[in-house]
This record gives sequence, C-alpha cells and structure tokens, in this order.
Amino acid sequence: MIAVPNNPKISVDEYFEWEAKQEVRYEYINGDVFAMAGGTIDHSAIAANLIALLRPHVRGRNCRVLGSDAKVGISKNGEFFYPDLLVTCDDRDRSSAKAVFYPTLIIEVLSPSTEAYNRGGKFARYRQLTSLCEYVLVSSEQIGVEAFRLNERGKWELTSYVDGDLVQLASIDFECAIAAIYEDVNFLG
Repeated sequence: MIAVPNNPKISVDEYFEWEAKQEVRYEYINGDVFAMAGGTIDHSAIAANLIALLRPHVRGRNCRVLGSDAKVGISKNGEFFYPDLLVTCDDRDRSSAKAVFYPTLIIEVLSPSTEAYNRGGKFARYRQLTSLCEYVLVSSEQIGVEAFRLNERGKWELTSYVDGDLVQLASIDFECAIAAIYEDVNFLG
C-alpha cells in the first residue's frame, strides 16, 4: 500500500467517484487513499488457482467467489479494501454494485511488502465484519497457508498448513491438497 501524498481527506462518495477514474486501485481508510502495489506472477497464479478451486465448490449454494477487483467495505461510511479473494453468501451483497459488506471468507496472498499489514492492521479492520468467519493468509514465497477461524467463543483461532497437508476452509466446507493452491507456482519472486 502506498499513500497518495499531499491529498486532502475525502468523503466516501468522493472516493468512489475519484477512484473510478484512476488506472490503479486504491484502498480507503479514514478519508485517505492508498494505492495498491502490483503483485508478482506467483502471487497472481496462487490467486487464480484459489478462484478455480473455490468457484465450482460454491456453485449452486447462493455464494459468490470474487477476485481482487472486488472491494470489501467495513461499513457504508468507509474503510474499503481490496482482498485478493473473498466469498460472500449473503443476499445483501448481491444488490451492492460498489462493495461487498458481508463476506464469509477473505483470503490474502502475502507479499513481502504487504505481509505485516495483512497480518496486523488489515486483519484488525476485517475482524469488525460480523459476517466474517474465516481469514486466510497464503504465502507467495513458500508453501504455507494460515487459516484464522472465529470459534464458538468469539475468538480467532489459527490453523497452519504446510507442504503435504489438506487445507480446510471451514466457513464454506471446503478441502483441498495444499499442492493444488500452488499448482504451476515456481517461487521465482
């Protein structure tokens, strides 16, 4: 994420109007906009693999798998983010053209420049979403997946997966070999 220098704070409506005219995507936090950094080929391949795996799984279940062009809104009044992948099963998101407000699952593919933020500040904001049941971080530099799940006590629990494991996404009752997530990924940076 790169802050746009010397820009005054803008409203949510101004953000949507302004961003629609930009060539790159911008996240919106407390009136400030932040340019989204580009990813690597490996990053893109991992995200594409996940979409290919998840889309057939949710077909016919009133859920949608959306990629990195879909915004997640923390509230109607602000804070908008672009996760790498999300799944929403809430009918209220079907009538929203600008952002998803009720995701069940959010997946971020980590890169060195965004990893700390995805683990910290961004996850803290995502946890405000009452619909969110699972937050998944996928490494783009080695085989590894971390799934944070909201338990019955309202606490987030971590399950880590490594090479050879079956990855489970409990929020959508999905399971696959971790190798499928990393198909055709060479970790070339």
